[in-house]
Amino acid sequence: MALLRMRNAAFSLGTCSAGPVTLDVRPGERTALPVGSPQEAAVIALMAAGIAKASSGCVLIGDYDPRVQSVNCKRIAGFVPHEPVSVQERDFAGYIAYRAALWKVNTRNALAYAAVLRERLADMHEAFAYPLIGALIGMPKLVVLDRPELAYAPQILAVTETRAVFSTHTNAAAAHAFGRPHALAMTRA
Repeated sequence: MALLRMRNAAFSLGTCSAGPVTLDVRPGERTALPVGSPQEAAVIALMAAGIAKASSGCVLIGDYDPRVQSVNCKRIAGFVPHEPVSVQERDFAGYIAYRAALWKVNTRNALAYAAVLRERLADMHEAFAYPLIGALIGMPKLVVLDRPELAYAPQILAVTETRAVFSTHTNAAAAHAFGRPHALAMTRA
């Protein structure tokens, strides 16, 4: 069973459009999707995490449709945005407590796991490590990365362990570093 299924999934709102995308990501797979623009990469990642709803086509996370079962999707998919987070080291506990509340995870357990992850990501700048840690404390089965930094590929893939990973990229080299590149056949109107 695929953790992420996208079938002709497209998003369109005003001048913003992305897709269509058709792909499957199964448990343990690492799939990277190179696309033409940062905006399109961001929107496709948001659709894959169930945050942005597809305007057409279908996205399923597990067996759940994010348009009607978004809570179930958020239990499966952890999203890591492209933009670094501006959380200071002294505010790390508060950030993790906030993310734990979103995931409905015991705060003490989340803080303990976050400390382990932070140690494992010691070579990664905190602005990039914190969003990844925040996504992982919920123990998602699928990690969705929006244009992750190429320099951090080994660390990111190491901490995601055996989870499925779907990432979007704006160049083929970055896509190749993060997983099996998926050829996207784009059709434009």
